[in-house]
Amino acid sequence: MMQTVTLLLLQAAYVFGCGTPAVPLQPDTNRVVNGEEARPHSWPWQISLQVKHGSRYHHTCGGTLIAPRWVLTAGHCIWPGDVYRVVLGEHDQSQQEGSEQIREVMRIVSHPDWDIDFVARGNDMALLKLVKSPIMNDSVGVACLPPAGEILPHGTPCYISGWGNLYTHGPMPDRLQQALLPVVGHSVCSQSDWWGINVKDTMVCAGGGEVSGCNGDSGGPLSCVSLDGRWFVHGVTSFVSSRVCNEVKKPTVFTRTSAFSQWLSEVMLKY
Repeated sequence: MMQTVTLLLLQAAYVFGCGTPAVPLQPDTNRVVNGEEARPHSWPWQISLQVKHGSRYHHTCGGTLIAPRWVLTAGHCIWPGDVYRVVLGEHDQSQQEGSEQIREVMRIVSHPDWDIDFVARGNDMALLKLVKSPIMNDSVGVACLPPAGEILPHGTPCYISGWGNLYTHGPMPDRLQQALLPVVGHSVCSQSDWWGINVKDTMVCAGGGEVSGCNGDSGGPLSCVSLDGRWFVHGVTSFVSSRVCNEVKKPTVFTRTSAFSQWLSEVMLKY
């Protein structure tokens, strides 16, 4: 039954046109830490999750639009009592560009096994239901969800995107950044001189060199293109090394989306 539900959600996303940006990616694979500025709106499913401090909102995490009213982010981005909003169609956070759409959050559902005091246990995932669907256009669209259980081979080229620190303890950029992060297979990432037992099989590693995610990228997507040209969100940015964001052999770790297909389907159907 759940396989049928998952299939229906994937079919609905396909009909809707998931993972097909109107603005094509313009990668520079030689250069998020040590990334590059993204081409505006080439990641139309990328959102800015903003938290209210006083009377103003500030960027705190990234996220991915995976259905017209549903945003996928990290569990550690959510704190009880805080007030959040989602900004879609964003590129340069320092100015109004006319493409932004702001949506209030109606419901937050963190994974029941997420524990802020036990991050390495995994399950770092949360779903946000928006009060109202955004208008889908060239700047706002949904990412595809991968098939349940799919595991990408070692070396698969994927991209991280976000407004996180440009380097450890460095400034956050105004403009959306992107970086090529090849997948690091679990058999490599779980070696003792890599992440060891801290990385679970419900996670996916990517990178491991001078390029990485950093503070503020949390919750954002690991976007990987399929053979038919559509982009799938295979990971939710979870953690990096506590020493420096881009420590060698400590790749950026993501919650593996395909390991939670059933939970995602159940939540989106229930609420």
